[in-house]
Amino acid sequence: MNKIIIILVFGVMVLAQLFVPGNMIYQQEAVLTEGTAYKFKTRPIDPTDPLRGKYIFLDYQMNFVAANNDSISYGDTIYVYIENDENGFAVATKASKTPLDTEQDFIVTTATNSYDDSVHFNLPFNVFYMEESKAYEAEVYVREANRDADLENCYGLVYIKGDKAVLNDVIVNDISIKDYVLQERLD
Repeated sequence: MNKIIIILVFGVMVLAQLFVPGNMIYQQEAVLTEGTAYKFKTRPIDPTDPLRGKYIFLDYQMNFVAANNDSISYGDTIYVYIENDENGFAVATKASKTPLDTEQDFIVTTATNSYDDSVHFNLPFNVFYMEESKAYEAEVYVREANRDADLENCYGLVYIKGDKAVLNDVIVNDISIKDYVLQERLD
């Protein structure tokens, strides 16, 4: 009897350990396949995290918006509503402390500062992981692309669905950063 209980508990534990990461992967993939794509203009730097490996840290140009008559202060959770501008890039249209009754896509983030009728924030999808052998070259290419006068040649491609946002790729000169690194190596 005791062995049966131990085996059942072990089986439930194994299923739970498979379910949790499987569900996380499913949710991320659902955002990528069913969400709306937005292009966020970037200003990146490239740190190295010894625990997580090489990645590109993205600093987005879009970091403030009108506060929608809410008294938002530092540290408040806010809903930033997003739409595409005439050039196809994401712009923040308004921010609120509570969800608004609208079909417009939004990002849940934290207020970093507020002044008069605007609120500043950081976007939550600011880290793009890469294969270690490509990360440094990618950072150099992205930094050079952002130095050009045409700031539309480097952006993060983010999918938004509901309250979830997933950074899918970093695009430089209309090419995925992964492919761009390989192309530059061949040139």
